[in-house]
Amino acid sequence: MTGSGLPTGVGTGVGSMPGTDARAAAEVVNGELDFTHLVELPGRGIGSDLIGRMAAILVDLPMDTATWGYRLAQRHSRLARRAADLLAEDLDVVEELWETAGFVGTGRPFKVQVAGPFTTSASVELANGQRVLKDHGAVRDIVESTAEGVREHVAEVERRLGARVVVQLDEPMIGQVIDGAVKPLTRFDPIRAVPVVEVARALTELVDHVGAPVILHDCGRPRWDLLEHLPGVAYSIDVTKPSATDLDGIGALVDRGGVLVAGRVPSTAPDRPLAAERVATELAALTDRIGLNRKVLADNVIVAPTCGLAGASASWAKSALAITAEAGQLLAGDPSAL
Repeated sequence: MTGSGLPTGVGTGVGSMPGTDARAAAEVVNGELDFTHLVELPGRGIGSDLIGRMAAILVDLPMDTATWGYRLAQRHSRLARRAADLLAEDLDVVEELWETAGFVGTGRPFKVQVAGPFTTSASVELANGQRVLKDHGAVRDIVESTAEGVREHVAEVERRLGARVVVQLDEPMIGQVIDGAVKPLTRFDPIRAVPVVEVARALTELVDHVGAPVILHDCGRPRWDLLEHLPGVAYSIDVTKPSATDLDGIGALVDRGGVLVAGRVPSTAPDRPLAAERVATELAALTDRIGLNRKVLADNVIVAPTCGLAGASASWAKSALAITAEAGQLLAGDPSAL
């Protein structure tokens, strides 16, 4: 456990799982992991994917379906009801599993995942068909609505499970937002780049409002220029092929006491068998390359798949989480043995 309130020397999942059966997916997640999480099942269709679930999270910002995805709406829609029903089903299932296992009220860590406000703003349309990101005021509304919605979501999970809740902000488009590379309605109406400091300021306000430990997850190229402005926020990235810049960024993160959620287990089945020992050994070698004391493996690292498991087979999803959990346990042991 770190001062950030995050468990370390453990494994966790990114969030999404294959299939449409909430109970089956939750049984796998809660059966394989000590640091468990709320499942996401995008295979169930609208209202269950990363952005669609936000229809159940956002406060006073109704969402509806649009021709190419989702848009802000004037009133609550069928989408919002469906998203809320699916989220409630997922919470009901995990609450039942925790009651059966005797975990309720123990303060066991539990992670929830939501789309970050900038990926939401880059994905959702305004009524005129423009991305929300095009409108500075609308972006601000998304940030504030996300902050309050996540705070309420955390409170509900704490009430149901008696868990120590961790929030993962999924921001796969944040690099495009910062670089001004989000696709506009037409090429003659480009969307402005949002400065790193502006993004960091908004995320800091959100984190402060939520009041729970936060992990920023990004499947794209790591943005160390953003993370340096977010002290206390853990970073979840793919570390299978880190660049020299990534090594420097990881070193700086750990040096200031931060937590790395190290994506090292493939999100789909690899061609050759993969053992937890190999994952742990490669993460130990990574710390050696950076020049870090291997003690950080237990104190500052959480093991994870490289990304969500929605595209995996059911058998690999189960195996991936089992490998992740075992690799985390190995990191918590004797670092010299790796």
